[in-house]
Amino acid sequence: MLYTTSLTATTLTGEAADRVAIRELIDAWAHFADRRMAEKQAGLFTADGGYSIYDGDPMTHQPIGARRGFAGIVEALGALNKYIHTTHFNGQSTIVIKGDRGVGESYCLAHQLYEENGERKLQILSIRYYDEFARQGGRWLFADRKLIIDWSDTRSWMP
Repeated sequence: MLYTTSLTATTLTGEAADRVAIRELIDAWAHFADRRMAEKQAGLFTADGGYSIYDGDPMTHQPIGARRGFAGIVEALGALNKYIHTTHFNGQSTIVIKGDRGVGESYCLAHQLYEENGERKLQILSIRYYDEFARQGGRWLFADRKLIIDWSDTRSWMP
């Protein structure tokens, strides 16, 4: 099964298994976003998990959107439906694990194709995610996920 965050999905043990499962969690987020599988994306969170978006660093900016819980996260992810296509390219990630909790930062380039006033546009976002992870029931989940937009570029796009 693709995109399982279960520790039993690998023959590795200990911290190595935790790191593989957390990376699968990060990659599952991107896959489910690109396939418009909002309920599966929201299912990657703890029951009281939260998701927020920042246009700039959270130390100096307020969130432009935030939701908690399964239904709230599904509703927020509905914003992706305005795009014709999206592709998320995950880059480097740094993860620190302490017991059943972890924190991390991962990088992503998101490409979003949409139409505006009859014109096709391509928006590229440089994103960092600040994550809090929780191991529950033998799998890793997001306890909190902050999407931080470092920069974006939008241009006309002709196929």
